[in-house]
Parts: sequence; structure tokens; C-alpha cells
Amino acid sequence: MINLQKTGGVAALIEALAYTIGFVVMATLLNPGDTTRWSTAQKLAYTLDNKALFQSWTLFIYVIFGIVLVVLAAALHDWLKVKSAGVMQIATSFGLIWAGLVIASGMVASIGLETVATLYASDAVQAASAWVAINAVQNGLGGGVEIVGGIWVLLISFAAHRSDSLPVGLNIVGTLVGLAGLLTVVPLLGNLGIVFGLGQIVWFTWLGFIMLHRPIRYTGTR
Repeated sequence: MINLQKTGGVAALIEALAYTIGFVVMATLLNPGDTTRWSTAQKLAYTLDNKALFQSWTLFIYVIFGIVLVVLAAALHDWLKVKSAGVMQIATSFGLIWAGLVIASGMVASIGLETVATLYASDAVQAASAWVAINAVQNGLGGGVEIVGGIWVLLISFAAHRSDSLPVGLNIVGTLVGLAGLLTVVPLLGNLGIVFGLGQIVWFTWLGFIMLHRPIRYTGTR
């Protein structure tokens, strides 16, 4: 029989790993250096030269992340619903919406690149234009704005505070991370997405260890 709390702890650590790998690969293997003078076609050419890596990276940090997020959202709902049922109903809804958006974002980027790669062979300019459009859709779904994830983390932190289920320090981190995610909706504050991502590494890691090592609470779900 599977215990949902422990499974959620593993899921949280996988989420932290996804963010970590995302940042590391973006800063190293997928970092072309200074691209300020590059045309859109040159940027696309670089991405196509690293297509397999880009798609594998996208699969892990978006699609796998979203799938595992469903497990974590369910585990947190089961854990925190006893004393914060109303808040957790809303929080879990946002968690599942976020998971769907992240998965869709990753699929759009990965499948979109396949389409663009085919087009690039015959018309590089048109392929570059298509890639710009695909990036806009992907960023809109979840690659650039973190408002849905921010709301989920805020609500989880609020529910945990009300029920005294998680350490005060973790709830403070969650609140700050959630606020950073919310503020990414403001165009001038889009760079807060980096703060959100780095903060999520801390939050997911801390949460994961707590769920794995805290005594199991049996609430009827196993």
C-alpha cells in the first residue's frame, strides 16, 4: 500500500531537482553566451543544433515536473485538509491547474520545435517567425508567468500556518516565493521568475524532507 505523505515527500524532492537541473543546464549546456547581436534565425539555429538536449530538458523540467506536481498536490491536500478544508479545496484546484499549464507549456515547446525544425530546412526566416510565436504561447502557458504557481504556494503556506502543520520558517519562505510568483504577471517584474524558481528549490526541498521524516498522519488515505 502506498502512503500518500511519503510519496508526496519524494515528489517534492523531484520538483526541487527539476528546478535545479533546469537552471544548471540553462546556464551551462544551453547557454550560447552573449546573444544581444544575434538575429532570431541565429538563436533558432543554436536551439536546433542542440535539439535533442533542448527537448530532453524541456520534457523533464515541464512535463515530468507537471506530472509529479499532481502527486504532490494530492498529498498536500490529504495532509492539510483536516484543519483547512476550504482553503485546501481552492489550493489543490490551483495546484492541478498549474500542473496542466506546465505540462502543456512543455509539450508546446517540444512539439513546436519539431515542427519548426522541419520548416527550417526549406525556409529559415519563416521558421524563425514560427518559433517566436511558439515561444509566446509557451511563455503564456507557464514558461514566463508564475501567477498560478504563486497562488498555489501562497495558499499551501496559509493552510499550513492555520493548521500548524509546517514550520513557521517554511511558511515564510513559501509566502515570499508565492508573492514573487504573483508579481511576475507585471511585465517590468518578469525577472522575479528567477527568484520564484530559486525559492522553489528551497521550498520543495524543505517540504520534501519534512513529509518524508515527520510521523505519518493517517487520515483515511493510504
